[in-house]
Amino acid sequence: MAALAADLSVRQTKGARRTGVLMETFGYPEKAWSAAKDQARAVLTGCARGQQTISYSELVRKISAIDLLAHDPRLDELLNQLSVEEAAAGRGMLSVVVVHKSGDMRPGRGFVSCAEELGFDTSDAERLWVEQLTKVFATWGGSRA
Repeated sequence: MAALAADLSVRQTKGARRTGVLMETFGYPEKAWSAAKDQARAVLTGCARGQQTISYSELVRKISAIDLLAHDPRLDELLNQLSVEEAAAGRGMLSVVVVHKSGDMRPGRGFVSCAEELGFDTSDAERLWVEQLTKVFATWGGSRA
């Protein structure tokens, strides 16, 4: 867990050196970006407590601190940051509860990419999704029994 937290710190520091600002905020003031993350975290932990998923479009409607769209690279980064932080804390990749509203009803490609960066086995995306969903549900709302 400490290694994941250290890796997050290194990623943020590298971003700051590369651009002079933290790229991860996409030009938003840190306070607004943090508020958006807090709003997203509250929505996602609420979903996890209720053992439910939420679509990308539903999630962005619940974030008011910054303007986001369902197919928005800024949303991808926000979800990646939440997943890195939550995984480092041992609670699993919280973004696992955010899914496509139609079709496969699974997280997007960014979820698997983030999992790979975190060192998870991504050879079977379905298994990865089920494992992370189970962990997040158990962490926030108890396991399904």
